[in-house]
Amino acid sequence: MIVKILGLFDLVAAMVFLMLIFNIPPFIQLTLFTAGILFIKGLFVLQGDVLSAADLIASITLIISIFFTPWVFLIWTLAFLLLSKGFVSFL
Repeated sequence: MIVKILGLFDLVAAMVFLMLIFNIPPFIQLTLFTAGILFIKGLFVLQGDVLSAADLIASITLIISIFFTPWVFLIWTLAFLLLSKGFVSFL
């Protein structure tokens, strides 16, 4: 059950990245909430989970996206990575 909840957070974060790509301004609260959840999930990199490093990078990118516009290639890559992680967690 917890895997599906964490996968749902990945899907929400991917949705925020897609909103950034298509110039739809996401809510600041939603952006900060998903960045915080991804940062907490990213701390599992300390236990050896390699994909948690992507969560850390996505969290930092979300926080930076509040003030600046990140590279489009980086946003697309993180959006597809989080979408794939989210979908796999529901299988």
